[in-house]
Amino acid sequence: MQSLFNSFSSQDPVRAESSLESIRLAMLDALGSLGSSSYPVVQLRVTYANEIQDLWYLRGDVMAVLAAIEGEAIARNKVDQLSEMFKGLLPRGMSSRPSPLGN
Repeated sequence: MQSLFNSFSSQDPVRAESSLESIRLAMLDALGSLGSSSYPVVQLRVTYANEIQDLWYLRGDVMAVLAAIEGEAIARNKVDQLSEMFKGLLPRGMSSRPSPLGN
């Protein structure tokens, strides 16, 4: 348990904040104006997320919006690209694991 907390305390706060903002902007960009106007609650949740973990869990909401607007295949591709941005920023147990089913 201690190693979990040490990984957060040793992380550079400026890098963490910069990463948070980069991911937030990428998620909002993925939603686009249509997604933001059609699903304002998701847009607000992304805009006001305080921590990187909050954005990690919002990927599902972003996926649902994108799938409704652009189709599931395009949405999956965009969310996969967003997920890559989280590498090295989350505790080990929170990162995506490869599916035994392939894609």
